[in-house]
Amino acid sequence: MLTANTNGRRPQDLFNLLIAACLFISPWIVGFVGDTMPTRNAWIVAVVLALVAVAALSVFAEWEEWVNLVLGLWLMASPWMLGFTGNFNAFWTHMILGVLTAAVSAWAVWDYRHEPHATA
Repeated sequence: MLTANTNGRRPQDLFNLLIAACLFISPWIVGFVGDTMPTRNAWIVAVVLALVAVAALSVFAEWEEWVNLVLGLWLMASPWMLGFTGNFNAFWTHMILGVLTAAVSAWAVWDYRHEPHATA
C-alpha cells in the first residue's frame, strides 16, 4: 500500500512529476503543437507542476499539494477559459491530465492530514 512517509518522498509527488513530464511532451505526442494557446498552457503548467513536485520531494509542505490541486483544476478549466475546446486533442489532454493532477494532489492532502506526523 502506498502511504505517506516521513522522509518527504511521497508517491504522489513522483506521480505529479510524471504527469508534468507527460503534459510537457503532450503537444508533440498528441499532435497539437501547432495550436499556440494550448501548447503554451501545457508547457507553463508542466513547468510549474514539476517545480512544485520537486520542491515537495525535497521538503514536503501541504501548500504545495494545494498548488498542484489548483493547477489540475486550471488544466480542466483552461480549454474554456483560453478558447481551445474545438481542438479535440488539446481538450482531452488537458482534461485527462487535469483530473489526474487534481486527484493525485487531493490524495496527497488526504494522506498528509490522516497520517501521524511529528509536530514542531
